[in-house]
Amino acid sequence: MPATYKYSNVSIVLHWLIALLIIAAFALGTIMTDMKFSPTKLQYFSYHKWLGVTVLALVAIRLLTRLFNKAPPYPANMGKLQTQAANATHILLYVLMFAVPLSGYFYTLASGYPVVYLGLFQLPVLMGPNPELKETLKELHETLNYVMLALVLLHVAAALKHHFIDKDGLLNRMRPGH
Repeated sequence: MPATYKYSNVSIVLHWLIALLIIAAFALGTIMTDMKFSPTKLQYFSYHKWLGVTVLALVAIRLLTRLFNKAPPYPANMGKLQTQAANATHILLYVLMFAVPLSGYFYTLASGYPVVYLGLFQLPVLMGPNPELKETLKELHETLNYVMLALVLLHVAAALKHHFIDKDGLLNRMRPGH
């Protein structure tokens, strides 16, 4: 596959790093919400928030690299409908990679807690405690997470279909060292 059909090394590293961080944040979020109140649960909430802030920052960098470095073309065998579906899925994934951490951030603020990144510095407090909005933001954060999970699974299934069934090299565009 020619280099022009591959994402840049920076894009590839960011893609996989963001993917791993999202998986970790989702897993941690699932674990911590089922725990009884304890110091461990509070620490997991901090880790979860740190992962979310890190994802948000890396996605912003990834979006900037995407704006300045055009994505490689899709394989010639992809029809118009598949191309449109892939583009729509990518756009929705970007929207969710911003919306999920931001909804969590505002949920935390509405709950009356600041976000202190890595225990080192506090993020801006853009709103005060708001018990009425807190539950809505919690539900929004959870719902957006499950929508993102569904889209990520669709994204992975499509990549595997292209690799194992279509054998069109699409997956290789984002494979490290390939």
